Amino acid sequence: MGKDVETREFSREDRMRYRDKVHQCLDAFARMLADSPFEDGLGMSGLEIELNLVDEQHDPALRNQRVLDALADPAFVTELGQFNIEINVPPQRLEGEGLARFEAQVRESLNAAEEHAAGVDTRLAMIGILPTLRRDQLTPDVLSANPRYALLNEQIFAARGEDLRIAIDGVERLNVRCDSIAPEAACTSVQFHLQVMPQQFAAYWNAAQAIAGAQVALGANAPFLFGRELWRETRIPLFEQATDTRAEELKSQGVRPRVWFGERWITSIFDLFEENVRYFQALLPICEDEDPVAALEAGRVPHLGELRLHNGTVYRWNRPIYDVVDGRPHVRVENRVLPAGPTVIDSMANAAFYFGLVRRLAEQDRPVWTQMSFGVAEENFHNAARHGIDATLFWPGLGSVPVTELVLRRLLPLAHEGLAGWGVAPAQCDRLLGVIEQRCLSHRNGATWQVETAHAIEGRGPVERDDTMRKLLQEYLPRMHSNIPVHEW
Repeated sequence: MGKDVETREFSREDRMRYRDKVHQCLDAFARMLADSPFEDGLGMSGLEIELNLVDEQHDPALRNQRVLDALADPAFVTELGQFNIEINVPPQRLEGEGLARFEAQVRESLNAAEEHAAGVDTRLAMIGILPTLRRDQLTPDVLSANPRYALLNEQIFAARGEDLRIAIDGVERLNVRCDSIAPEAACTSVQFHLQVMPQQFAAYWNAAQAIAGAQVALGANAPFLFGRELWRETRIPLFEQATDTRAEELKSQGVRPRVWFGERWITSIFDLFEENVRYFQALLPICEDEDPVAALEAGRVPHLGELRLHNGTVYRWNRPIYDVVDGRPHVRVENRVLPAGPTVIDSMANAAFYFGLVRRLAEQDRPVWTQMSFGVAEENFHNAARHGIDATLFWPGLGSVPVTELVLRRLLPLAHEGLAGWGVAPAQCDRLLGVIEQRCLSHRNGATWQVETAHAIEGRGPVERDDTMRKLLQEYLPRMHSNIPVHEW
């Protein structure tokens, strides 16, 4: 939800008008899908990475505005917490050396950001959850200064009517109450964008949902929260709970959560936008002047501002995106399941696996989502988040198998074929998917390394858990900057 908004209060009239405008946008979007030309950008991809800021003691550094001022680079923007920033990498086509260009851009940008951050006594950490975060540090005071964050926090808690509870039962247990959405700031991710034609969207979204479990299992990098060892990708349950607008009674009634895997395979991108409007009340009922139907009838491309804003407050793990660039509309799948890090090459290997596999599955004559239930895909997703690279997942034709076996036997060959379909240079395919292969053979990803390292630190003698987390991060950061893939750490 990147739209800037001003601090304000919302009346009942605001909410009624907004509901009407959202329905007008939905009607206009349906007409566009039937009649309007969309940008043919198949193969155009994008990348966003959320980063943590830490101080000399490896604790969270509430300095994002100072770091951004030092950077003076519009590619870097604020995120929810003052210890977060985000980099938006310019879109690239995947064909040829597209993935290599992505990697070079990210490394160059992160190196520059690290240099400028050092000028304000700050370092960058690319990791799923900052292990040195403490519960008492995630209060309303840590939210970034942009008014949209305070307004979003206010509206979520107005909808809940009570404090939220973070309860995660993993290797250890966590059960805390929070009076703000600040815990969401602990979740730092990498997001992949893939532009497709509207008629192709359902196949690509379904494919992305089907492989979400395998992605998370391979890429897990968030085993610790508030000093507790929880799930291998604790970011998943934390994010699902940290922005939950439902009180316990509403959960019991089956009201859908705003952080949502979904509940069915789709036949059109319209299904997702229509679900958003039908199931979720507005958090930020801000209306624009545009009449979307009138704009369409006048031959203009409507921006559908209300629909897009509403979509930005429903946190699907694979989110539909409608956008207008240079007067041309397009749609894309935003894949949000993976944590940041551990290194740039690990992130690019994850990207290659996703972009290749999702294309190959979307093109199959008998798609995988016709061979397994949606509920199984969701169960795979949460099993992967809990167990990481040691997870067992279900896959049609194989049954329940270790995820490493699934990837090596079935998914990696498909990812190679998909990247070839995009026209990715063979050397890039082999290099990046080779990282995924070695991760499977070694049973080693970011979460595995973090847990093993923390246990080794504590095995050397009595040490406070806070000190363990600092030493863990102290060992992590130079490896992160080395760009040596995590299976070699």
